[in-house]
Parts: sequence; structure tokens; C-alpha cells
Amino acid sequence: MALTLVEAAKLSQDTLQRGVIETFARNSAILELMPQMDIVGNAYAYNQEGTLPGIGFRDVNEGYVESAGVVNPQTEKLYIAGGDVDVDRFIVQTRSNINDVRAIHTEMKAKALALAITNQYFNGDTAVNPKGFDGLKKRLTGKQVITAGDNGATLTLTMLDELIDAVEGTPDAIFCSKAMRREIKKIIQSHNGYSESDKDAFGRPVMTYGGIPIRVIETDNTGTEILDFNETQGTANNTSSIYAVKFGAEQYVSGLQNGGVSVRDLGELAEKPVYRTRIEWYAGMAIFHPRAAARLKGVLKS
Repeated sequence: MALTLVEAAKLSQDTLQRGVIETFARNSAILELMPQMDIVGNAYAYNQEGTLPGIGFRDVNEGYVESAGVVNPQTEKLYIAGGDVDVDRFIVQTRSNINDVRAIHTEMKAKALALAITNQYFNGDTAVNPKGFDGLKKRLTGKQVITAGDNGATLTLTMLDELIDAVEGTPDAIFCSKAMRREIKKIIQSHNGYSESDKDAFGRPVMTYGGIPIRVIETDNTGTEILDFNETQGTANNTSSIYAVKFGAEQYVSGLQNGGVSVRDLGELAEKPVYRTRIEWYAGMAIFHPRAAARLKGVLKS
């Protein structure tokens, strides 16, 4: 069974774990929406549809020409992400009358991990960091990458529609930066498909175009914009990308995990007087359909 982190948080009986899972979803639009598929072991093998088999017509007493489809075997591994939070006993004892210091630091660590994983989903590159996994920027190729212009170009409604049409059926969300959302708003707010009446899982307003939520991806755990206007397209080095994604376990785009988000209170350490909490997630991502996601790159600010 594959659940989003929002759904998983509702089912968790561990108060500490439930708070961390909800922090993940609250601080990342893609983690809020993406189903997390539980797998056995540390890798998952599957077949991605390549080419459909041929179909023909025949006369009476004629046979068909045999034809088989093409499937592309894929294997996705899980990667280990997480961190430790140490809080000195002195701070816990002397400041416990103000607030729960450990809870505050645990939430901060969870937020940092959520933002780091979010960056990985888009910009991950195993050639740069082999301990992580490849993100959408590296995975999407061919017809799933639409170029705004050889040397970049400002966004048009046609480009946005082309991005949407590159995804099988209808994408579940469009992802972009806040600055790019402003660019999108400029070109769609005069059209009937524009709305700001939708809400996310936490009741926050969401802009839509043609019924598709436009979700903002902000900064990573270092404070760096994840989808900034810093990509190079031809002679332009100030372009950005927009992503359209359709989610679905074993069908479209899904997260992979083994055991969900782990939050462990390790208690006081023997080597120093601190309380340690460890947050860890054995996570990955799979794209089950060749048209499950698309990228529009080379977009300039107007």
C-alpha cells in the first residue's frame, strides 16, 4: 500500500513520529502529494512501458503478423537520509519551563531533511553525489523536456499548455518557484482557467490553472532556491524550469521507502551529557510511466 506522508501521519500511533512526518509534508509540496510506496529490501525492480505491440486488420482466412510490445527493465535503489539531534541536559533541565527544547530541535531537523529530499527529487544527480538519487531534471529526457527557446524565452500560455499535454492524462500538479509562479500568474489570470480558491492539505490557498494545482517549491535545507533562475540555456544563464507531474504508485511517479520515516529517541549518550534523537528515512523515487512527468526549461523572467 502506498500512502502520502499526510495520510501516513494520520495513521501513526507514535506522537513523535507523527509530528515529524507532518513536518515533512507541511514543508514540501511534493512530499505532501507524492505517494510513498513501501518495498521489501533495498531495491525495487520493475518494467517501464516502452513501445506498444502492433495491431493490424486481416481478411477472412488470413493470419495476423505477430507483434510484441517493448518493456524497459528498471531498478531503483533506496538511499539513506537523515541526521542526529543532540540537546544538552543542562538546556533541557533549565529551559523546560519555557518550551520543549528537544521538540523544537527535532522539528528543525525534520524540516531540514524534508527540504533536502525535496531538492533531491528535482536536482539530485548521482554523478555529483553518489549517496543520493537522480532527480527529475536528470531523469527526464527526449519529448518529456520542452525548451522555451534556444537561448531562453519568456513564458507563454502555449508553452504551459504544451508542458501539461506532455504528461499522460492530466498532471496532478505543476511545480515551480515563487518567482516563476508570478510569471505564470501574469499570463493566466485573465483566463477562465485561473483560480486561487483551492486549498492544500493544510488549508493553505493554492493557485490553479485548468484545475491543475500550481505548487511552489522554495529553498533547500541550506536556504538555496531549488528551482531558481540560475539554469543555463544556450547563451542565457538566468533561466528556470517548470515541472508537471502525475503521481501514482506502480503507475506514474512515486516515492519508494522501506519502513517509513524513522524517529528514534536514543536517550542520554554515555560519552557526553546530551539527549540524542535520530531521524532517518530509507527513500528513493521511481518513474513507472515514460510520460508521467515533463519539464519546461529555459524560461526567462519577463
